[in-house]
Amino acid sequence: MKLAKGFDGNGAIGGEWLRGTGADSDIVISSRIRLARNLRGHRFGIQADPEERAAIEDEVRAGLGRTAFPEEMLYIPLADAPPLDAEVLVERHLISKELARAEGPRGVCYAPGENVSIMVQEEDHLRIQVLRSGLQLDTAWEAADAADTRISRHLDYAYSARYGYLTCCPTNVGTGMRASVMLHLPALVYTKHVEKVFQAGAKMSLAVRGLYGEGTQPSSDFFQISNQVCLGVTETDVIDRLQRVVPQFIQYERKVREALLQSDRAALEDKCWRAYAALRAARTITSEETLEMLSAVRLGVNLGLLPTRLTIEIVNELFIVSQPAHLQRLSTGPIDPKARDVARATLLRTKLGAID
Repeated sequence: MKLAKGFDGNGAIGGEWLRGTGADSDIVISSRIRLARNLRGHRFGIQADPEERAAIEDEVRAGLGRTAFPEEMLYIPLADAPPLDAEVLVERHLISKELARAEGPRGVCYAPGENVSIMVQEEDHLRIQVLRSGLQLDTAWEAADAADTRISRHLDYAYSARYGYLTCCPTNVGTGMRASVMLHLPALVYTKHVEKVFQAGAKMSLAVRGLYGEGTQPSSDFFQISNQVCLGVTETDVIDRLQRVVPQFIQYERKVREALLQSDRAALEDKCWRAYAALRAARTITSEETLEMLSAVRLGVNLGLLPTRLTIEIVNELFIVSQPAHLQRLSTGPIDPKARDVARATLLRTKLGAID
């Protein structure tokens, strides 16, 4: 494991979650498995004093350093890293907002390909996360389970024969696993049918959250669907339930897309082209507006409504580089919100103009 002072920015343009590959990747952005683990003999982070928190991070970092991962991992002690780097890691889905904005000893260990990350001292002592592009829950679980097994050889987890893995939040006790898929559902939002996704998820004990998962509200056309129950079920149970439900959402979104192409193609094309034109011409634009317009552009690319020279790879890159922290890194320092909106518009014009 290599120690890093901060995020070097040399990884993939947006990590695994925006590669645009994998099954059903036109609708399923990514599949994620997250495992919550804690160390035996230590208090949970919310109860631990600063000295114990420092000891926990030291113990976890040492254990991760002894773990034989398939590739060399990077470790960033977030207490010593620039705050802007932490926000970049959030935008790349490597850490949570809570970990980025917390204080005291904490860190993140991640693979250079950004498909595996381990948050240290977020809500739990460890949160192991594996991402795969498209609908690949089985593959993500296999990788997460393998990482968990490797780490457990060097760290003693808090585990109960009766209850399973012991976690800070009672809702995670048991498997400690959250399995989720991130869906792009612009047609259902456009036709105001997306509420049915929420209703179906609730009936199946599934949570519907926003782009950055737990603690965020659904926004724009991106939704994260995950399990709510960890106790009294197996990991296979959780994945099987999602694999039964998610294809129904995919089928519903595809059905509505096809219906729109047949019944209202001009309006659909207009929506996609207007978004594309606005991104190419804007002189100032917020991150919220950009996300909404890039969503429409992504739909247009996947349906073949926009120029073939505009690829998913270009759209994926724009999702990342237009985010506030990434913009500030490109500007080599903090800039105020109004200046960011101008810089974002300039970046979008430059990137999209280059494909002509």
